[in-house]
Amino acid sequence: MSASLVRATVRAVNKRKILPTRAALTLTPAAVSKIRLLLQDKPEYIGLKVGVRTRGCNGLTYTLEYTTEKEKSDEEVLQDGVRVFIEKKAQLTLLGTEMDFVESKLSSEFIFNNPNIKGTCGCGESFNI
Repeated sequence: MSASLVRATVRAVNKRKILPTRAALTLTPAAVSKIRLLLQDKPEYIGLKVGVRTRGCNGLTYTLEYTTEKEKSDEEVLQDGVRVFIEKKAQLTLLGTEMDFVESKLSSEFIFNNPNIKGTCGCGESFNI
């Protein structure tokens, strides 16, 4: 019989609130529709991959790419039949973020409503946490 080096104790906890986990990323109906439309004629791709890169005047910027497979370290978000994968480097920066798609007369773009952002640049393309 081997000697135990570490001892573990189990305790029952009463009247303790269980905190709900925050979704890594939520998609608005407009974002779901646009992603579905983008992937419609591209059967070789299984979804979009969201990442962050060091770029811009404020530090980080989002990247969006088509993806053919889920990497081992990717976080998968499946919502309304649409798959979005989050790169490992971006997972903590995107925690609790809402991804939206907005179209106006001058532009159409995905918008990330991120509660973790501490500051953005003037054009809104880069951010810091």
